[in-house]
Parts: sequence; structure tokens; C-alpha cells
Amino acid sequence: MVYSNNFTIETQGKTDLHNITSEVVKIIDESKIKNGQVLIYITGTTASITTMEVQAELDKDLSEALEIIAPADKEYHHDKKWDDHNGYSHIRSTFIGNSITVPLVNGEIVLGTWQQIVLLDFDNKKRDRLVTVQIVGE
Repeated sequence: MVYSNNFTIETQGKTDLHNITSEVVKIIDESKIKNGQVLIYITGTTASITTMEVQAELDKDLSEALEIIAPADKEYHHDKKWDDHNGYSHIRSTFIGNSITVPLVNGEIVLGTWQQIVLLDFDNKKRDRLVTVQIVGE
């Protein structure tokens, strides 16, 4: 059986972090699927889906680490071509990725004690982000 649904999150950009675990769990509950795999996917090339511990200081650490890897104030070839000054957001998204898959066992997603599913928006402006959740199983 395959079940798909989606939801939209309004983001602020600039490494804006949203804990989306509860939204994913709602879709799993709707699906009535008890065992399988859950794919969480975000459309677009300037945002990512991953897991992490959501706590105040860790999101700052992540932002600072990504600033080292792909600084916002660097001039990127993308920026020269498109003049949108968000080349860094594409690089950051590429490193983290646009989807994750988590196991579903007895109706529960398998996450660690402090692990949550998060959406990270790296773009330089507000966006409405579409997240698709697809569950495959029985």
C-alpha cells in the first residue's frame, strides 16, 4: 500500500528551522499503515529535510557551521548568472539533501530520543514550502 499527503510551511529563509515531526506523524496516522517506510521530501533547491535535536543552541551551531561551509556573503557563479544572491542556499541544500526516509514500525516512526524531523530553509527570502510525505507499507 502507498499513501501520500503533503502540507505547507511558511518559512523566513536564512537557515530558518522548523520541527515538522508532528505534521509527519499526523499523516502517518491518517494513512493507517503500521509497518513500512516513510519518505519526507521537500520540493525546491534551497531547502532541506533532515533529522536533528531541536534545541536553541544547536540551531545556532548549525547556522554557524553552514556559514563556514557556504558563506552567504561569498560571490557565487549562480549569483552572477541569475542575480538573485542565493547561491549559498543552493550549496547548503545540496549538502544536507531534500529528503529522508525513516522506518515505520507498529504505527510509530523510528526516531532517537532527541531526534526530530526538521525542515531547513536556506533561501534569502520568505517562502511557502511544500513538504510531501509518502508512506509505503502494510
